[in-house]
Amino acid sequence: MKEQKNIIITKRRPAQRLKQSMPYYLMLLPGMVLLFIFNYLPLYGWKIAFQKFIPAKGLFGDQKWVGLYWFQYISKYPDFIRALRNTLMISLGKLALGILIAILFSILINEIRNSRLKRTVQTIVYLPHFLSWIILSGVLIDILSPSTGIVNKLIMAFGGQPAFFLGDNRFFQGTMIVTDIWKEFGFNTIVYLAAITSIDPSLYESAVMDGANRLQQIIHITLPGMLPIIMLMLLLNIGSVMNANFDQIFNLYSPTVYKTGDVLDTLVYRIGLVNANYSLSTAIGIFKSMVSMLLVGTSYYSAYKFAGYRIF
Repeated sequence: MKEQKNIIITKRRPAQRLKQSMPYYLMLLPGMVLLFIFNYLPLYGWKIAFQKFIPAKGLFGDQKWVGLYWFQYISKYPDFIRALRNTLMISLGKLALGILIAILFSILINEIRNSRLKRTVQTIVYLPHFLSWIILSGVLIDILSPSTGIVNKLIMAFGGQPAFFLGDNRFFQGTMIVTDIWKEFGFNTIVYLAAITSIDPSLYESAVMDGANRLQQIIHITLPGMLPIIMLMLLLNIGSVMNANFDQIFNLYSPTVYKTGDVLDTLVYRIGLVNANYSLSTAIGIFKSMVSMLLVGTSYYSAYKFAGYRIF
């Protein structure tokens, strides 16, 4: 007769779990304090969007309440409609082309067999990600100059006409999309390279035995293996559609390209800090935040539903 061993599972009391987890909570505390101070405490200022705010009276002064007047005003404000359109066009262009180029480049990097060459190429394309737009804007202004820039010199060498990339509405949005992709695509390939390395090598061995060439292996094995990560990254990036990268555009745009380059963040900056219309700028900022929150919620729900990704 076999002896049955009784396994006793002891449940820890809440107080014991709290005591054991206390060091982790204490490590988290400084970050939570900074998050509260810089992200949640300023939300008190949202009340400015419902007032006819007079700076001289201060944030805690007796201001005149106007209800939803400023939100009704922005719906008819021409600069707001223009900035919203530009924000969506630039952001969606960066999202679509950025993911596509990062996927293609990660596949090309994976095909390099020389490990030293692969590391060298990766280091070179990662470098722009770690440079601020303040530095890169100075470099791009020189490179894209219509008279002395190397890009226009190459265009003229092939018989073309020089283009004012940063001062012509025909080229500005495309320039913003291309330069942002150039800065970020190398760093974004990290995720896709990780997805490629997780694909079962036996699939490639079977494909070689069946006579598949490298292109066929990429189409029928690599891309399907990357598809869950591609879908996940696409869904998660939807939440940032309302952010067209203020740092980049603010350092590269000028009044001559407001028609195609003015986005919501730069509009808020000019209305609030330059023109001192704090109520209108706050209302636009709240609109952007609400839409972004809706997009983030939708993207995370979609990521969980279609890609099995969840935070909690």
